[in-house]
Amino acid sequence: MRKSWLVCVLLGALAWGQAAPGTPPPAQAGPAGAPTGAPKPMPPQGPAGAPPTSPADTSASVPANAPVITVNGVCPAQPKPAAAKTAAAKTGDAAKAATPAKANPADCKTVITKAEFEKLANGIAPNVTPQLKRQLASVLPRFIAMSDAARKKGLDKTEQYKETLKFAQMQILTQALQRSIQEEAAKISDADLQKYYKDNPEAFEQYNVDRLFVPRTKQPEADANEDADKKDEKLTEDQQKAKEAEEKAKSEKSEEDMTKLADSLRTRAAAGEDFMKLQKEAFEAAGMKIESPTVNLPTVRRTGLPPGHAAVFDLKQGDVSQVINDSGGHYIYKINSKQELPFDQVKNEIHSTLQNQRTREMMDKVNNSFKSETNEAYFGPGGPAMQPPPRLPNPRMVPAPTAPQAAHPSAPPAQAPAPKPN
Repeated sequence: MRKSWLVCVLLGALAWGQAAPGTPPPAQAGPAGAPTGAPKPMPPQGPAGAPPTSPADTSASVPANAPVITVNGVCPAQPKPAAAKTAAAKTGDAAKAATPAKANPADCKTVITKAEFEKLANGIAPNVTPQLKRQLASVLPRFIAMSDAARKKGLDKTEQYKETLKFAQMQILTQALQRSIQEEAAKISDADLQKYYKDNPEAFEQYNVDRLFVPRTKQPEADANEDADKKDEKLTEDQQKAKEAEEKAKSEKSEEDMTKLADSLRTRAAAGEDFMKLQKEAFEAAGMKIESPTVNLPTVRRTGLPPGHAAVFDLKQGDVSQVINDSGGHYIYKINSKQELPFDQVKNEIHSTLQNQRTREMMDKVNNSFKSETNEAYFGPGGPAMQPPPRLPNPRMVPAPTAPQAAHPSAPPAQAPAPKPN
């Protein structure tokens, strides 16, 4: 949340500036002396075949008072001395006392030290990454120059500026509250983590299973389809209806044949036949031209299968499930082994789950503490659409399950239900 907010603010402002009429987009920064628009230098390469390596972070070696950004042509802001303000108020010559000596913009420069930059960066997004520091550094000079030009035009004295500032302050405070709630929700004791682990043992069971997939229908022959399309152009209405009825009957017969095949394969699987052999046979019978999917799922957990398939986890080791039918086809499972994941291996998962649960509870408490009413005569019937409160992504207790390779397009996606609450 912290990082995405910074990116949205900075890049949103950049997008506004780049979209302004007659303003070309800023050129990508290249090495010193490189012409504008020159290709960016290639990142450091690792060993042959290895991905590019990131440059080493040397920011810690830079002294706190060392300049890290210098904006030439912009004078630094000059605070008004309190004594000068008091004297100006007494003499009635406030304008003269508050006006500093004019400086030649060409001689001006605004220097930002490492300490000043990090104070600003951490104020926007605590624990900011090197990448986000670079993003901030890329837009900050532009903001400094343009805001200085805006102040010279007196735009900071307008009513529009004042109202916009009010709204920006509300946004910033909202983000600060969300950040505070997240930090508070992250304070979870080891005792609470252990309790969740003990109260939800089934969430931390890991299985090695075999899965056999039988397509619901047979694949039609490609040549037959092409010939049928050509004949369809010359069919009368009655012939077209007869053809559709024939195709429906063929489809129903195809589904019936594949259902019988699934039952037969299940019987053979229960008798001990190899799942890979049976899978290949199922695809050949269905006319599938793609390679058979991998039947073994070595590290699947309860949230790794669709809810309608979860009953297989109640089987004993070595058992074969009944045929499970759904819109994707027919499925048969065999439980090879089961193990309980140790607490230390899932501790971070549990922490993430509890943190997000607590964050949602705290946010719901804030969002439910108020109600709003709108004037329908002004906004129209129904009023303005109320935006839902921001939600954190629902944590998954397990990583995405190992999906079968080259699975049939109609195979159901694995769905991970939320873990049982504490």
